[in-house]
Parts: sequence; C-alpha cells; structure tokens
Amino acid sequence: MTRQRTFLLRRAALWLLLSATVLPAQAVEWRGYIATEGRYFFDRSSDTRQHDGNLSYSVSPEMYVEWDAGRQSFLFTPFARLDQNDEARTHADIRELTWLYIADEWELRAGVRQLFWGVTESQHLVDIINQTDLVEDPDGEAKLGQPMVNLALIREWGTLDFFVLPYARERTYPGVEGRLRTQPYIDTDQPRYESDKKEKHVDYAVRWAHSVDVFDVGISHFYGTSRDPLFELGQRNGEPVLLPFYEIIHQSGLDLQATLDAWLWKLEAIHRSSATQRYSAATAGFEYTLYGVFDSVFDVGLLYEYLYDSRADEALTPFADDSMVGTRIAFNDEASTELLVGLFVDHAGEGMALNIEASRRVGERWKLNIRGRGYFDLPPQSLVYGFRKDDYLQAEVQYFF
Repeated sequence: MTRQRTFLLRRAALWLLLSATVLPAQAVEWRGYIATEGRYFFDRSSDTRQHDGNLSYSVSPEMYVEWDAGRQSFLFTPFARLDQNDEARTHADIRELTWLYIADEWELRAGVRQLFWGVTESQHLVDIINQTDLVEDPDGEAKLGQPMVNLALIREWGTLDFFVLPYARERTYPGVEGRLRTQPYIDTDQPRYESDKKEKHVDYAVRWAHSVDVFDVGISHFYGTSRDPLFELGQRNGEPVLLPFYEIIHQSGLDLQATLDAWLWKLEAIHRSSATQRYSAATAGFEYTLYGVFDSVFDVGLLYEYLYDSRADEALTPFADDSMVGTRIAFNDEASTELLVGLFVDHAGEGMALNIEASRRVGERWKLNIRGRGYFDLPPQSLVYGFRKDDYLQAEVQYFF
C-alpha cells in the first residue's frame, strides 16, 4: 500500500503546485469535516491480538475553485484517519483531485475521482471504477480515489462516458489487530497480479446513461484489473495468510430504476469473464414509501431485494442466494433524522446479518452517526464465519466547517 500512497501524494503535490501557479486569482472555497469514531465489540475475538473497543479520528477537508465563467473548476479532497489499534486503518488517501472543463455538449475530467454507479441498496454490482476502502466501512460503501481521464458526451439520447484508468488501486483490509477481518488475515503487502504491469495496467470503461419516462437506465462495460481480488494461501513470518490476486476481467453491467408513484423498482446485473471464471450476478427488488404514516410526519420505506450469483457455493461473496428486507424511516424533522435497518437472510441456511444505520444533525455544524451490525447462526462453511464474534456498535461525531 505504501507505493500507492506515494504515487498519489506525489501527484497531489504536483497538482497543488500547478494550482498555485496556473489557476487565476479566484476565491477558493474551503469546507470539510473532522470526526471522532468509537466502536465497541460485544464479544471477545478468538484472536487475542484483536481488541474489544477502538477509537479513531478522521479529517477530510475540501478545496474547490472555479473560473472561466464556471466552465472550469478544480476540486481537491484528501482524507486521513488515525486509528487506536489497527495500523492498517491508520491511512491517508486522495478522494478527489480533479480538473473539470464543461462545454455545451461534452465534459472533460482529469485527475483522481470518486464516482458511483448503481441503484440497489444491499450491494452495488455495477459500481466498478473505484476500489473499495474496506478498512473504512465493512459494508464496502467507502471508496478510494481513482486516477482517470473521463470524457462525457452529453446528447439528447443520453450521456456517453469514456474512461481511461492508468493505475489500479489495491483494496484495503483490516490488519492483524483490526476487527471484522478474515482468519487467516489478508496480507496486503504481498499482492499478486495477472498482468505483468501489475497495478500500472491501463484499464478502460464506457457507460451510457439516460432517463426515459419513468426509467433511469445505465449500460456499462469495463476491461482491466478486477477490483475484487481472488485469494491464494501464503505465509508471513510462519503464519498462514491470504494473498490477494488481481485478475484481468471484462465486466458488462446494467442498472435500471423505475419510479412509479411511491414505488422504486431496482435492478443491477453483471456478466464477468476472466481467465479463471465466467459468471453472472444480479440484485433486484423494490422500495415502497408510506408518506405521513399514521397521520404523522414520518415517511417509512419498505425494502426488499434478492441477491443472486451464478457461482453459487463457489462464489467469493456471501450474497449468492440471499434476500435483504429492511425499512428506511425519515423523521422529517429539522435535524434530518434518518434510520435504515436491513436484515440479510441466506436461503441456503448459512446465517443472517443485521445492519443498522442512523444519523441526526445536531445544530448547524455537528452530526451524529450510529451504526451497528450483528451476525446470527453462521455455520463453519459460511464465508463470513470469521465475523461470528464481531457484532459491534459504532458512534461517530462529525464537525463540519
């Protein structure tokens, strides 16, 4: 991971130098947040190197400037976290370092970016551009910045995006002392690549997106280094470890959402092929919102999604034949209080997982985020069996400036 950080930090310094000497004298907007996070695990881990509680601190400032009558802009968003116990979670990243030029029918972006593809709640199959920052969020929602050049053609028949991705990021994983990790743990210091160019293999992607009546549709194709590694068994200091192996893949994707009054119908589907495997996967479901339930100000969303993977028992994901049922509650108060609860049920009898997320603004600059996760009835053959003692509750306090 060190060489990736060095790569990005050097380019950050270069962009900042260029911005100081090339950008016109414009008012620079600064914003961002600092945060304190605490996690408590209800059970002791079977690995004595892991801890029951953990504190960490994060900061993410943002610099934005635009010029040329708004046609050009520059965005810089670094991120850093200091963790009490896990050295792998003490890390820094450049989330955004992007120059944007806007023309009448096209846009050009260059630098480091974060972007999101997809519509479903439980997992994001088509979202392949950015690498997952798994030490930040065990749900896979946090992403690392991705170096790229992106040309978007904006037409009446939709937006066509072309991407050149000159550098692949390695996925982050908790370290030896971190929780929510596999046993044996994943050794990120010994990555393997199918390509001789390793992380410097140039990847490509294209996506068409358009809105037609009640439908929002996206069709994409990606060629390059997989963001989801396979694993090989290795050793580190005589201890067995898992070594990530990054294949070269082709992935075609479809994301579709239909908005019909209080209903949102959602679908994400992919087909992926590589030298070792060929498979399809899909997530489909709905969200139905009850507005002003029981004559209150609350809006309650009812969610259901089915998760499928054609590899079945050979899939390196726990979501090969699962359902997610949940609810989203918007309290519609001045503090923007929200609650999301989701229960994942494996149809093959390999356990359940409960996920809880809640947030509430406190005053004008503060925000409280609560997260919790629990695992139930996990058999030894389950891919998440190593998490059976990792039920936790997390609280984060953010201050925005």
